[in-house]
Amino acid sequence: MTADLREFRDEVRAFIRASLSEELRERVMRGYSQLEKADYVFWQRCLYERGWGAPSWPMEHGGAGWTAAHRQIFDDECARLGAPRTQPQMVKMIGPILCAHGTPEQQARFLPPILKGDEWWCQGYSEPGAGSDLAAISTRAERDGDHYVVTGQKVWTSFAHFSDWMFCLVRTEVAARKQEGITFLLIDMRSPGVEVRPIHTLDLAHHTNEVFLNEVRVPVENRIGEEGRGWTYAKALLAHERSGIAELGRARERFERIHRIVADPAIAGARLRGDAEFMSQLAQLEVEIMAAEATTLRLQESHAAPALSSVLKLRGSEITQRLTRLAVEALGPHALHFDIEEASRGPHEDDPLPSYATGRVPEYMVFRSLTIAGGSSEIQRNIIAKLAFGD
Repeated sequence: MTADLREFRDEVRAFIRASLSEELRERVMRGYSQLEKADYVFWQRCLYERGWGAPSWPMEHGGAGWTAAHRQIFDDECARLGAPRTQPQMVKMIGPILCAHGTPEQQARFLPPILKGDEWWCQGYSEPGAGSDLAAISTRAERDGDHYVVTGQKVWTSFAHFSDWMFCLVRTEVAARKQEGITFLLIDMRSPGVEVRPIHTLDLAHHTNEVFLNEVRVPVENRIGEEGRGWTYAKALLAHERSGIAELGRARERFERIHRIVADPAIAGARLRGDAEFMSQLAQLEVEIMAAEATTLRLQESHAAPALSSVLKLRGSEITQRLTRLAVEALGPHALHFDIEEASRGPHEDDPLPSYATGRVPEYMVFRSLTIAGGSSEIQRNIIAKLAFGD
């Protein structure tokens, strides 16, 4: 930690503390099921006004010009001080694709609202018959003059019920190879023929959705790149998604939270401090978090090794699942008090537990999906093996 990085860390800490109310910070610490769309929009607007709306973008499009170390410090401090997550579908996923492959007109139309938090995006990739085998998508788009007519179904679409736009993979031709004939479209969620149905996950909250597309007309000008080359853009976007799913910016905060639970005599106290097996698991996780943080820096500093994003997703998702499991174990009988209505009502004076110990059960439940979302762990191992050893 050089002097300039320490100064930057202090600047980030001061900014977060000045920007966030204690009430919002408490809800963030209780878990993201506590937050509404307005909370995320508020935080994105704060970042935009500070010039930090999209740190990893090129500076000509609003990027902050940070090094990998600066971005790591920023993520760590946001997690530690209870800032809402930057929603990945916008800044970390479609934003970089627009910067790299969008037309000047698309960049001018879509990048500013993403930076300001004025428009919300969702990801139209997975389908009932195309999850881990994403190239098997069957949603069709047929050319009709200056439009595509899109018909099909997407599933597990996070926050589609909040979204103004969807970046979507569609099949424009039936080709010999599944990866061919796929096109990348930007679809206005307010278009006639778009229907969103909720899916309630294991924590009983509404994060994901089914999206039905019934002859939705999409202007050809909303196509990213060339027709039939959508798989190329999709793979680039998946690298950004997998790095985000790793959630390593919040792993350190989760680790420290478990130590606070263990040290609280009203929760765990001496019961766990004297448990050699439990403390050994924590020590092992700390080593793995440090290794994963180093991998994150390597990924951010150089994109020369495509396998790194899959390595990061694989390790990060498994680390997060183990951290959330240990947090529930540390709570012991207190975890049995979980009630979805109680958890959703937010901080209140008669909370039975401090904020760092609440929200752990729904977090544990919903993060069972991390080793599936964005490509299952088995898929990541296949990608790593293929890139490392060839076909």
